[in-house]
Amino acid sequence: MAVDEEFKDQVMDLLLPLGDVTEKKMFGGYGIFESGAMFALMSGRAVYFKADDSNRAQYEAMDSGRFGSMPYYRVPDEVLEEEPRLHRLVEESVALAHAAKKKK
Repeated sequence: MAVDEEFKDQVMDLLLPLGDVTEKKMFGGYGIFESGAMFALMSGRAVYFKADDSNRAQYEAMDSGRFGSMPYYRVPDEVLEEEPRLHRLVEESVALAHAAKKKK
């Protein structure tokens, strides 16, 4: 699903202060990277953060849907409005993305 450009701009405004955050068109949406490691993606009017066994339960507790078979879970809209909570989730997903990149 194509990304709503206004939504993309809003999300990127929230994420840019959190590091070397960039975007790249992919998957019919956007991949979001921090220092070259993909930690999130956008599709439609939704943003999904990388998850694994260490943080998946918190997304499941928020009734977050998974992005297909990929290890990314939807960030609920209310979390996008709660900066401290959003920043925690970003930090966790960025750490996972960098760890996965080092394994390659």
